[in-house]
Amino acid sequence: MNYIVTTDHLTKVYGSKRALDEVTFDVQEGEILGLVGKNGAGKTTLIRVLTDVARPTSGSYTLFGESTPEGLCHARKEVAAMVERPAFFEYMNAFQNLYNRALLMNVNGNISKYCYDLLDFVGLSEVAHTKKKVRDFSLGMKQRLGIAIALMGDPKLLILDEPTNGLDPEGIIQIRELLLKLNREKNITIIIASHILSELSKLATRYCFIKEGKVIKFLTSEEIEHAGSKRLHIEATDNAKALQILAENGFKAIENGPQIEISGYEESAPVIMLLAQNGIAITKMKEDAAELEDFYLRLMEEKQ
Repeated sequence: MNYIVTTDHLTKVYGSKRALDEVTFDVQEGEILGLVGKNGAGKTTLIRVLTDVARPTSGSYTLFGESTPEGLCHARKEVAAMVERPAFFEYMNAFQNLYNRALLMNVNGNISKYCYDLLDFVGLSEVAHTKKKVRDFSLGMKQRLGIAIALMGDPKLLILDEPTNGLDPEGIIQIRELLLKLNREKNITIIIASHILSELSKLATRYCFIKEGKVIKFLTSEEIEHAGSKRLHIEATDNAKALQILAENGFKAIENGPQIEISGYEESAPVIMLLAQNGIAITKMKEDAAELEDFYLRLMEEKQ
């Protein structure tokens, strides 16, 4: 397994506050890792340490397997980050911003074509050849331009801090689709920090939950999907037989007191029909949908 990032008891202390408290986690090549936590949980501090904006108080980390100062400096050439709001020359257009960045980074070849291709990739082709200044862009357009600038140099790891914060629904969808496109078409590994689990659930492949500077839980996309799925609670004339039949037919079912809790289904009707066909009557039934944000809040409130 190829690890892009690993941390080992990474700690960052500001005065009497432990912004990061012995954080140990990893990021695998090709995944989209959701770094989830409330504001002030330590997400941005972790990103600042990984991008060398801040130095750890103790512990260590690797980027692309490198851990020495020289090795980390070289590895960061493969890392791009957009923390909070991207910075632009507001009086320039999109192309001019990218072109200036390309000159600073000593990009080789046909720089103009390279910049136009980037603008097209992030969905800004409509302004690529116009004089429209960045100050007149919508927030969503600015975020896409920020990602285009971050992609300069073709990084292998992209780190984003709240990239959809403040966007309208259309802008959120556009950024989400862009990130999925980057991951699938360019095989860019992505770390996204956010406090909105329901939004991350639409694109992340794995989740790292952080609270008060500590990593408290890892979950896969399948586990997150289960946490936010519908659940059918029933009482049957023969719970033991019902559990057996449900399991044999691919349904996820557990016994919870006098009830059976069923998940992993799309519609309740096939479940009910299956039991009826096997001579099992349902005496009580209730269906509910677990909200991801409720799950997230409960997780954050648990004592560690």
